[in-house]
Amino acid sequence: MGLLVRPLGGSASAEQVLRRLSARAHREGLAPPAALTGEWFGHSAVLAPSVVVAPREDAFGTLDDLPRVDDAASGVVGGGWIGYLGYGLTDPGMWSAPRVLPPAAWGWADHVLRRDSTGQWWFEALHDDERMRAVCASLDHVTDGGDARGTWTAGPVATPDPDEHCKAVRSCIEEIAAGEIFQANICSRFSLPFEGDPLEVFAAGSESLRPARAAYVAGGWGAVASLSPELFLRRRGGEVHTSPIKGTLPRRGAQDDENARLLRASEKDVAENVMIVDMARNDLGRVATPGTVTVPKLLDVQPHPGVWHLVSDVHARVPESVTHAEVLAATFPPASITGTPKVRALELISELEARPRDVYCGTVGMISPVAGMELNVAIRTLEYADGAMHLGVGGGIVADSDPVAEWHECLTKAAPLLTLLRG
Repeated sequence: MGLLVRPLGGSASAEQVLRRLSARAHREGLAPPAALTGEWFGHSAVLAPSVVVAPREDAFGTLDDLPRVDDAASGVVGGGWIGYLGYGLTDPGMWSAPRVLPPAAWGWADHVLRRDSTGQWWFEALHDDERMRAVCASLDHVTDGGDARGTWTAGPVATPDPDEHCKAVRSCIEEIAAGEIFQANICSRFSLPFEGDPLEVFAAGSESLRPARAAYVAGGWGAVASLSPELFLRRRGGEVHTSPIKGTLPRRGAQDDENARLLRASEKDVAENVMIVDMARNDLGRVATPGTVTVPKLLDVQPHPGVWHLVSDVHARVPESVTHAEVLAATFPPASITGTPKVRALELISELEARPRDVYCGTVGMISPVAGMELNVAIRTLEYADGAMHLGVGGGIVADSDPVAEWHECLTKAAPLLTLLRG
């Protein structure tokens, strides 16, 4: 199978092009576009102009159903599976409240628009045939500047009960003291009525917040607008990389540099990060070639929308015979949003949290037969279904966590997205 790769004119932003693709889909009765913006496959954006993202029962195995593509140039993405894996795929809880979105949804994109790091747009397809050349011609001017911005209306926010969240945190601390776990991520969920196009919320958030791992997918089931800063997995052949985030302080004007220093000096935040790095090492070690799991970066203080985060990197080498499904079975859900040890932390999360997680704390991204696999951690993620928008927030709990401080951390993390929704 041969690739079609052609440069396009124009200097529009990823968000401008995404809006144009959405208008085209509405006009021509096509499936909606999907988007990856920020830092994906070494580029600033990968957009699928129209893709049917549908629920999948074989959530992991689907991702190894990839065609063979010959003569792929470096940097090309071409297409692939784009979609999400919800946290609920491995949730052991029995919930009285139903989840609002399918456990997993994926769509096959046989062509994409790619914006490289210089701002150059490319049309890429997994087939070099007459149909794809016609599609390329039809999209030739979509990367020109200018766009029509949509509007939306968001109702009053249903805020989680602070006392309920603090109670869950206290119970988690008690389990840590009893030796059941060392750490767990405890979350709550905001909800609000929503009218409008979720794609416009994603485009506006991608423009204003500039998250590193933003992703958007939608279908008849609803939409996921993930404005995530965090890489879950990147795989190129036998090389696998994960960058867990753990440790947070607000970014606030004159206090900004001081908060960055305080974060790196915080025993509590450092402990959170180091424990999660150890679990990420253990997860990757289940499929890695022995002796190849390394930590090239530990406790790096990085700025993200509204907050400072501690970020570490874990690398591993896996045999190329190991499938994507096997890598995911060893590592999903992401280490940073579960706890350690992972199996017991998952059980306690299901006991302590008031509502089930949907896509939040799962992953959104793309698996390409050309460029490999890249998936985010679905935090800072808006979930749309049945006329409402949902936003999960949480944080890692360790032995010396303060329940009230943990609640305020949730508010800090939620603030940029709630401000976005309020327009």
